[in-house]
Amino acid sequence: MIPEQVDALIVGAGPAGSAAAILLARAGWSVALIERQRFPRRKVCGECIAASNLPLLAALGIGAALERLAGPELREAALLDGAHEAVGALAAAPDERFPWGRALGRETLDTLLLEQARAEGVQVLQPWSVEALAGAPGQWRCALRSVDDQSPATLRAQLAVVANGSWELLPAQRERRRGVRGAGDLFAFKANFLHAGLQAGRLPVLCLDGGYGGMVLADGGVTTLACCVRRDRLDALRAAMPGVRAGDAVEAWLRGACTGVDRALHGARRDGPWLAVGPIDPGIRLRRDDTHFRIGNAAGEAHPILGEGMSMALQSAALLCTLLLDAPPGTSARSAAWQREVSRRYAGQWRRQFAPRLRLAAVFAHAAMRPASSAVLLALVRAYPSLLARGARWGGKTRCAVDPGVLAARPA
Repeated sequence: MIPEQVDALIVGAGPAGSAAAILLARAGWSVALIERQRFPRRKVCGECIAASNLPLLAALGIGAALERLAGPELREAALLDGAHEAVGALAAAPDERFPWGRALGRETLDTLLLEQARAEGVQVLQPWSVEALAGAPGQWRCALRSVDDQSPATLRAQLAVVANGSWELLPAQRERRRGVRGAGDLFAFKANFLHAGLQAGRLPVLCLDGGYGGMVLADGGVTTLACCVRRDRLDALRAAMPGVRAGDAVEAWLRGACTGVDRALHGARRDGPWLAVGPIDPGIRLRRDDTHFRIGNAAGEAHPILGEGMSMALQSAALLCTLLLDAPPGTSARSAAWQREVSRRYAGQWRRQFAPRLRLAAVFAHAAMRPASSAVLLALVRAYPSLLARGARWGGKTRCAVDPGVLAARPA
């Protein structure tokens, strides 16, 4: 049964949307969480969870499951460039319970968070698509349609949160996404492999002529290989291998261009097909005239070379909910006036926390995609291995935008 009205509707049940739903429902809000895709689902994602997010996930209620299921602790990083590599230790996070990052497949993580949202009393509408979202703070109207039988429904809410990521766009966003094609457009690819030879606890970053990538050992002994490829490089790969699927052409390129990839995949078996999305669109999407709230990739997207997508999803949700739930006595956090004030504060805090990460990721990504600059990067890391740990700190791997202890202290 779909409710006629809720305090908050959230579009998208990925990590950002489910985290926000959990926190608001736990505080007594009525929440509807709308998701078009069925779970479990695979996603193009590097699947790394930085140590800074583990206390937050514990506060959300899935810490024990994550500890049981996730891959080994990530204690060192490696920069791979052709036949060369440089290795350095990663920085430990200050929380003694969760000093190191882990990796967990999105099909597992997203399902854990969604089930926790259900347990907190969230009304989950899945699979349902958003046909239109209209109105203003305090009086939102959402037109929905069932993916299964195409039946329509209408949902009203006082507050709207958009957490639909990069690819499940709202109707009003779809036309804006169709931009001019360029040679520098980046397309993301991901595949899982069984019985790979990647060293446990190591996080390799790949420097490629026309792209960048990474590998990690996640849950169930699955090694994830993910990369971003420029359009001109991808076109050249496909022209050189006519009739070959794009993912297979990318895999052949990765094996030939990077000795570390070929060595790790020797004797491995790919588990399922290559996934691809694109072009990716890094940048800040928060706007001054926003009337709904944006979290996750709907707020801003970093080049995935630093693996900050998960951090920005979870931490932006926590940041927004902390502000929404801290209304002064006698003030309704659901009123239009209060929402406008929260929006202003949220946008400022979001930019302070995440804009530096976007800039660092962009610098690193463009350096990794060019042979001359990637050679300089490799030489620097070889001479100063501590740069990898410093880069992890600069990229937000060891700090959370919100104190998870504050969230854990809220009534459940």
